[in-house]
Amino acid sequence: MSGSGETVELTHRAIAMLKAVAAGRAMMSCSCEPDLFIDGFACCDQMTAHALARAGYIRPAAEAATGAVPAALTEAGEAAITVQAAA
Repeated sequence: MSGSGETVELTHRAIAMLKAVAAGRAMMSCSCEPDLFIDGFACCDQMTAHALARAGYIRPAAEAATGAVPAALTEAGEAAITVQAAA
């Protein structure tokens, strides 16, 4: 569920990716299909990273940037972590 209308299954891996973003451990490329890097390494599941970005769970922390920038959670991403923690 997200603001863009795209549905993403929030698997344990997707939640772990969101938690890494929340912890400040993630960077993402600024492109139409942004790649996610965690602790300096390319994320093992770029399809899920792309889906999280398209669905509005994560975004680049810097607007109109180029290259790789810190990743940030959106309100939807923060809500997903909160809901998962409550379950």
